[in-house]
Amino acid sequence: MAWSQDEERMLAQIEQHLVDDDPRLVARLESFNERALRREEKAKARAAGQGGGGRRPRRSTIIILISWLLIATLVATLLVMVLRHEAAALALAASF
Repeated sequence: MAWSQDEERMLAQIEQHLVDDDPRLVARLESFNERALRREEKAKARAAGQGGGGRRPRRSTIIILISWLLIATLVATLLVMVLRHEAAALALAASF
């Protein structure tokens, strides 16, 4: 349903008053609109198959993966150290 000329004029006046009263609010709204538009364009491109391949993992996912790899490496290193220590202790006990 289209707006009447009177309603459009009133909306334009309200918009102008808001722009005059709070320019920071206007800047925030424009920034939000730009981000929303970019997000919609990305979604459309992804849906159309123009996304350039698969989706990249998030930074938090990569950090968690690296953390798990470091923990696994630490556990394996400690296990090797314990087993070597036990083997050395058994060899030393066998020589006496």
